Amino acid sequence: MTSSLRLEKITPENVDAALELRVRPEQEKNVASVATSLAEAYAFGDNAWPRLIFDGDELVGFLMAFVDIQWAPKKDPNDRRSGLWRLNIAADRQGRGYGRFAVESVIAEVRRTGGSKVYVSWEPGEHSPEEFYLKLGFRPTGETTGGQPVGVLDL
Repeated sequence: MTSSLRLEKITPENVDAALELRVRPEQEKNVASVATSLAEAYAFGDNAWPRLIFDGDELVGFLMAFVDIQWAPKKDPNDRRSGLWRLNIAADRQGRGYGRFAVESVIAEVRRTGGSKVYVSWEPGEHSPEEFYLKLGFRPTGETTGGQPVGVLDL
């Protein structure tokens, strides 16, 4: 991957481009839109870490991490986790390593904040990103969240 890859915060200057970002049509059922993600980021405040992925001047993706969030507050209020919440790579930019860069960026942020595990969940079924996450070293925990299998990567 080239050194021209970088993450940027969402700003008034790039928010419109972020909102136009689209995954492949067959993947739309597997991941929420950037607009939905930004609304959730607003609602979750300091626990959400939304970023745009640029290759040079080109917007190629969006990621959102969750950092030190209460996982299941009613079940165990002390279970706090960090991980990848959303990953949207532009339809015509997939298969070029941007997803791997995004996951590595989330891993670096979780490490920076003192975390020792990174969590992710995925929509099961056709066109699922499950294989992608398993190839990156995530292993299923046996848990589900919102009907989605949960994976974990030990740091």
